[in-house]
Amino acid sequence: MTDPDFKKLMGIVEVDETYIGGKDKNRHWDKKQRIKSGSAKIGVIGAISGKGNAVCKMIETADRETLNQFVSETVSDKLNLVATEEHPGYNQLCKLDFRYKKVRHNASEYVHGKVHTNYLDSFWSLLKKGVVGTYHNVSRKFFPHYPNEFSCRFNNRENSRIV
Repeated sequence: MTDPDFKKLMGIVEVDETYIGGKDKNRHWDKKQRIKSGSAKIGVIGAISGKGNAVCKMIETADRETLNQFVSETVSDKLNLVATEEHPGYNQLCKLDFRYKKVRHNASEYVHGKVHTNYLDSFWSLLKKGVVGTYHNVSRKFFPHYPNEFSCRFNNRENSRIV
C-alpha cells in the first residue's frame, strides 16, 4: 500500500501527532506490560495536504529529531505553509526553511485564518475508529501497517475502481 511514486506534500500542509491505545491498568492481568508511565499508547505522526492526501507513520517518541525528520521526508520545500499544534518539537521548522504557523489549543484557538489542523484531526478520527471498530485490538509488532492502510484508503476515497 505504500506508493513508490510518492511526491512530497505541497500547499498548506497540516502536521500533527496522536496516540492510539489505552491505559495499561485497563488491560487483562496477563496482558499488562508493566510500563512505568502506565500507558500502552502508540504514537503516530501524520501530515495532510489541504483536502488532499495524507501520510502517517508510527513513531516511538515525539521528540524534535523525529518530528523534523518526518516533516523533511514528507513535505516539499515549495509549500505555502506548515500548520501544527503547539508541540515544542516543531519549533525548529523555521530553521529548516519551512513557512511555519501554529494554533494554540491551550488558549482555545483552533483556527487562525488558514492555520488549523482540522483535516488531520478528522483523519485521526477515521484511523482511531477504524482500529477500535474494525480490528478491536492491534499489537505493537504489526501496528506500522495500520497507518499505511488507512492513509491508502483515505488517499483513494474518491477512486471508484477501488472497492
